[in-house]
Amino acid sequence: MRQVTIEPTANEKVMKFVAEYTLVPGSLEFDRSSDVADIPLAQELFKYPFVDKIFITANFIAVAKQDSVEWEHIAESLREVIQDQLLEHPRIYKEKKRELFPIYAEMTPNPAVMKFVSQRYIVEGFLEIKSKDQAAQIPLAQALFDEFTFVKEVFISDNFVAVTKDHSVEWHEVMVPVRSFIADFLQAGNKVSLIAPQKHESPVEQLINRDYTESEQKISEILTEYVSPAVENDGGKISLLEYNAETKTAKMLLQGACSGCPSSTATLKGGIENILKQFLPDMVEKVEAVNG
Repeated sequence: MRQVTIEPTANEKVMKFVAEYTLVPGSLEFDRSSDVADIPLAQELFKYPFVDKIFITANFIAVAKQDSVEWEHIAESLREVIQDQLLEHPRIYKEKKRELFPIYAEMTPNPAVMKFVSQRYIVEGFLEIKSKDQAAQIPLAQALFDEFTFVKEVFISDNFVAVTKDHSVEWHEVMVPVRSFIADFLQAGNKVSLIAPQKHESPVEQLINRDYTESEQKISEILTEYVSPAVENDGGKISLLEYNAETKTAKMLLQGACSGCPSSTATLKGGIENILKQFLPDMVEKVEAVNG
């Protein structure tokens, strides 16, 4: 129970109800025309028709009454109301419900990578952090590297975080604490990144500082429509890095769960290469991988 004591003031219409701790920084003042939607204490006190004004500052609540009643008849009742409200809302304001970030874990084709998926967007685009040294501007990645020594890489894209571990642990040993850590980080409203994520459309702009050629754009559009959804569902990303028209070779940048994945070569040859040959038979004959 929050203990509240009653103290008279020099103004006979005003009584102070003193708490054992500081209630608010600064001060708050309300009358019956005030918006008290976020102040449950004021809402409850104004239910009494004889309460005219409420003043909250430091460690006390001052209540001004009408002349129609005497303090000896109402002070104790108001004290009980204030004690109950401080117990439920110790900082006066109604606590806003925190936005929930339920996270679930998914295996990926790469056994070193686990994908942690949110029902809401985390970033618009993607961020790839290959080491702790690269994480300074990305607080979520920095926090993961600091908390878990086995984290090797972090890839954040849209609504998921793909974490690459080293060989010191197995995912069944650490999956739950990593999932909880990411959920708590997001739940607390912490900033995910201090830098702008890369755009999905043409990451090559940031990688080699140029736009796609017309041929590269055609290849990229096919990747975006027919390949990217399945790859990103597995926690990875495959983007066109460059295209050599003389050798008809498309070099692919592998990121996230795709980078270093044992099955990535088979995916490239058996899947992406065949798709590009089918849609662009005169342009593409071979696909090569470059790990991000």
